[in-house]
Amino acid sequence: MERSFKKEVALLKLGAGDTFHGEGILAVTKALLQSGVAYVGGYQGAPVSHMMDVLKDAEDILDELGVHTEVCANEAGAAAMLGASVNYPLRGAVTWKSIVGTNVASDALSNLASAGVKGGVLIVIGEDYGEGSSILQERTHAYAMKSQIWLMDPRPNLPKIVEMAEAAFELSEASNTPVMLELRIRACHVYGSFQTKDNRAPEFSRNRVLEEPDFDYGRICLPPATYAQEKHKIEHRLPAALAFVAERKLNEVFEGTQKSLGIITQGGLYNVVVRALQRLGLAAADGTSAIPIYVLNVTYPLLQDEFADFCRDKRSVLVVEEGQPDFIEQAANVFLRKAGIATE
Repeated sequence: MERSFKKEVALLKLGAGDTFHGEGILAVTKALLQSGVAYVGGYQGAPVSHMMDVLKDAEDILDELGVHTEVCANEAGAAAMLGASVNYPLRGAVTWKSIVGTNVASDALSNLASAGVKGGVLIVIGEDYGEGSSILQERTHAYAMKSQIWLMDPRPNLPKIVEMAEAAFELSEASNTPVMLELRIRACHVYGSFQTKDNRAPEFSRNRVLEEPDFDYGRICLPPATYAQEKHKIEHRLPAALAFVAERKLNEVFEGTQKSLGIITQGGLYNVVVRALQRLGLAAADGTSAIPIYVLNVTYPLLQDEFADFCRDKRSVLVVEEGQPDFIEQAANVFLRKAGIATE
């Protein structure tokens, strides 16, 4: 159902040093504006429907910054919009409901992932896996791995969600690869606060056009360019992404007192894990856990060295991930065996 954000969009005008108090989906929109996004679009579907409502109600703010907005006919149209960043240094963001929406967008997404991008590209995915889901039970994780699109799954906490949304553009540009930001329904509608920054007008926009565009035919997804693109993915883009995630410490470790044990979990499941530990008497009300927790705010690609460092001195670890196949646990087993670590 459409909702008005006419009052709340005033929060999007907050500047450096101000404090935002509001809803998750509005915080993500603020993160886009703080990142200098040049164009945004999408197709409505729960749990990210309200992002398009926010953008519609914030037209005056977006026009002032020169940001182009578009309500797309479907997810494929939204994904096709991102082609603007393939040849030009434009930051772009789109949103849709997944996994069904990602299936609709798959043709355009595959071409986008193969060619790579110059400007940072962020896809805000509304993930709805679980017993309360309104769609079939599939996940975006498999698609991200298939096309080598990096997948962020931030801890459901407004400062962390905003931090990861902003870092997503930088990761995308550092590795010339699209990035997905996965948000579940509770993350979209959680209320909280964070310290804001000034909005950034994009370097190139409707207000300041690119005077000398440079079109690279090698970025068209046709042979023989496609294999060169695949080679670039493996030799340059993936190593660049791994280095960025490691250097920026996008994943988190929360230490605990029971050093021989550990939990590895997706960022989006962190609150559920801590709540379960509280019910077992293993975590305090403030979230402090007796068992160390390695939080994957980036679920693809995964860092072998981080897994090894977390598990090296532990007898056993529990991997908490959504659904099946157990991609993260499979990767953990490979990482530990390669590192010669016997942790179960």
